[in-house]
Parts: sequence; structure tokens; C-alpha cells
Amino acid sequence: MWDDPWAHWLNFRRHGGDAQGKSRIEVQTAQYADKLLDALALRPGSTLLDIGSGEGLIGFTALAREPQLRVTFTDISLLLLDGCRTRARAAGVSDQCHFLRCSAAGLAASEASQDLVTARSVLAYEANKVAAFEEMYRVLRPGGRFSIAEPLFREEALAAAGARDRVTRRGEPLLALLHRWKAAQFPDTQEAIASCPFTNYDERTLLRMAQGAGFTSLHLELHVDIQPSPPRNWEGFLQTSPHPLAPSLGDIIEERFSPAEAAMLERTLRPAVEAGGTPQTKRMIYLSGEKPASNC
Repeated sequence: MWDDPWAHWLNFRRHGGDAQGKSRIEVQTAQYADKLLDALALRPGSTLLDIGSGEGLIGFTALAREPQLRVTFTDISLLLLDGCRTRARAAGVSDQCHFLRCSAAGLAASEASQDLVTARSVLAYEANKVAAFEEMYRVLRPGGRFSIAEPLFREEALAAAGARDRVTRRGEPLLALLHRWKAAQFPDTQEAIASCPFTNYDERTLLRMAQGAGFTSLHLELHVDIQPSPPRNWEGFLQTSPHPLAPSLGDIIEERFSPAEAAMLERTLRPAVEAGGTPQTKRMIYLSGEKPASNC
């Protein structure tokens, strides 16, 4: 049914069909959008280009803040762009919106055509992040600003690599199953971590790239939140994945676990998942800056 992993993840795999989980995600992503937009000055008539718009969260939140804004939605997914078009028509803002199918490293927008550029959880999946920053710089007018929010998955990958090492040394059956799960979703060797687009960077990497592209007045914040996990429906938990390129735990069990291994993992995980309370960590990088008003 789904040939588009980006649309599939946003519409289903992000919450696994669990209504409560979906509501929690909507609250959280709204907070991400507000934090990202707080770094910008939205003014009537300003132009904003949103990279990797997805369901349109950033662009439509910006329009709610400044109704006279002009927004260009971009994405590599035609399904998601069509969804943004439909939403724009329903909101009566089609005349203020444009839609471009393009990647972060190849923005289909004219040079110096935008006052503002945003991106949320997009550069994480872009192999050529340097080109993405150069493209943001290119399409911004002098004095224009960018603001991005990107997840930091590197720690999850390092944890998977650590589990791999412990399995090699100890050979514990349960630890081996947990490692097999995480290694299906994140690279688990130093070489793979260094070559994978969504794990080969941290906040300092993005800051250096922004500086290298020519941006100034840079501000970076790394937010790390450790909170108890909410109670989860087991079936919904099995259908979720941590990012669009990761299989769900249910798919991993079906493809890589024997029935006995699947039963062992469920006996271990299910009580904790359904009860909640297990510490979970979320890491988000916020970075904003400005294209100099002149070259002088």
C-alpha cells in the first residue's frame, strides 16, 4: 500500500495506529515547531521556504502566527506535497502557498528569493548536508534568516554499537535479541555510524557547516529530555519505528526472530511497555542564523 516511506512513517509508523500515541506526538511536534519559529521574525508579506515540509506543520504554524506570510512547501514526497496542497485549500490560503518537489541539497527556488528558511528533521536524512546549508544560503536574501530543528540519533547508534560489543564478549541470549532489534534500526559499528547520514553528525557538525556556508549570528541549542515513557499499547508499539528509514519492531521480529526468540522478547518487553515509566531520552538540535546583509 505504501511505496513512500516518508508518508508511511508520518501517517502511521510514527505512532503505530495508536490514537493516544498520535495525540502525544502532535503535542510534542507542535512544541518543536514553536521553538523553531521563535528564532525567526515573521512579518506580513515575508517569504518562507520550508524544507522537507512533510505534513506541513512548520508552514501552517507559521501562517497561523502571521496570516499574510507567503510559504513555499518543499518535499521529495509527492504524497506529502499533495497533502499540503489539500490542507492549504481547506484553510483558504492556497494563494499564499507554493509547492516544490525537491531535496534539501537541490532546492528548486531562485537565488535570494526567500526571507526565511526552515527545516525540521530533514537534514538528518540528507547525505550532502554541506550542500543543504549552501542551498539555504543561496535562496535567502541578504539579511534573511534560517532556523532548523534536527534530531540527534548518534547516541542511539553508539548504544547499539556498545550492545554489539557486549554480545560479542558475553553471548547473553536476551542481550543478543535486544541488540538485533536496535541494530536493525541504527548502524552498530563505528564505520557504519560514520557513513550513515542520520548518525554521522552532532550539534557541532551542523554548527561548523552553517559557518562554512557563510551564515553569521548563529545560535545553537541542544535539548536533551529524559522522561518516563507513557503506558503504550503493545500492538501499537510493535508497529512504530523511531525514524522513517527504520523497520518497526514487529517487522524485525517477523523477519529476524524465531518464534521462541519472539516469545522471549515479548515476555521481557511487554510488561514494561504497557506499564510505562521506563526512562526515554529525546535529543533535538536547534540551530538558527543569518545571511549577512552585505559582503562588506
